[in-house]
Amino acid sequence: MAKRTTPEINSAGMADIAFLLLIFFLVATTLATDKGLTLLLPPKPDDTEIIDIKIPERNLFKVLVNSQDRVLVENEPVTDVTEIRERAKKFILNFGNPKSPEAIELYNSLPGELKAMVERVPESSDNPKDAIVSFKADRGTSYEMYIAILDELQGAYYEIYGARVGLSADEFRKLDRKKPEEKAKYERAREGMPMNISIAEPTKVGG
Repeated sequence: MAKRTTPEINSAGMADIAFLLLIFFLVATTLATDKGLTLLLPPKPDDTEIIDIKIPERNLFKVLVNSQDRVLVENEPVTDVTEIRERAKKFILNFGNPKSPEAIELYNSLPGELKAMVERVPESSDNPKDAIVSFKADRGTSYEMYIAILDELQGAYYEIYGARVGLSADEFRKLDRKKPEEKAKYERAREGMPMNISIAEPTKVGG
């Protein structure tokens, strides 16, 4: 009786197929990447040119946070960071010294809801163009707290910009500057009112 042989499967090409599949998945797979903060850094100063600019204390809105995530706004402790947005808006829109033609024109361009926030406190900012929001953190500050405060400070400006052109803060942020009509609205909202947020380099100041 003849011995029956078992047919064998030719697997010589399996390694090539596996290699091709590996290359396919490496090329086709999109890996998630952490892009970090999209902040525009100032240019490196010229070593031969030193500019000393003195800013009046009244034109600075100071926000400090330490390594234990404790927050000071204008030297006052704040436990709820969402309070920062409204306080920043009042500071920006103070118009404490609106004597220049530019300040008068800027004030007249504001809608009623923003004019209602103007308090004209002499000890606060002269006008939105000169108002500077200063934010400084500690090297031990948590990332979550840093982002939360920065969101509130930027949100203050976005709400002002949006109100100037009849939009919400979210609608303003979604304006497509590639479209002429939306770009014009974006520029009109920011006219005479730059986003003056100064972010100081974090220092180790402890708790």
